Amino acid sequence: MKLQFFCISTQIIIGQYCTSGELAHYLMAMITFAGQNLKNMHKSTISIDVVLDDNKVPDHISWKASDSSADDAQAAKAMMVAFWDSADKSALRMDLWTKDMMVDEMGDFFYQTLSSMSDTLKRATNYGDLAEDLKAFSKTFNEKFRAKQIAENKAD
Repeated sequence: MKLQFFCISTQIIIGQYCTSGELAHYLMAMITFAGQNLKNMHKSTISIDVVLDDNKVPDHISWKASDSSADDAQAAKAMMVAFWDSADKSALRMDLWTKDMMVDEMGDFFYQTLSSMSDTLKRATNYGDLAEDLKAFSKTFNEKFRAKQIAENKAD
């Protein structure tokens, strides 16, 4: 099985197809390429601040990235963060949204997130057929969400 491997080093993304044996060789080459010691490697930081109300419901979410061109923290009404724990073989997730997030905004957020996940799946695995299935599902989801919103608005 071939995996598509990406390594981010000093803001350069290098795509490489390799078998598991080639992966070890490629990783060693990347470590050597990155420099003789880890002090020379680029570090990027993403900070997320969540302000909670008295009931511990998110009132405000903001984020800032060290490599961003924006000087100030960026406001957000929702966030989805997932980390892969390879030891437990499970995803660690944190999904938060502010109390002023509207239902239609949540629908857009899910549609765009699902759609971008299909792009990531294709880049990471090169399984274009499965990525297209996920993208088709995201479009169907969006259509059904919109129809539900229209039906609920007519009922009001």
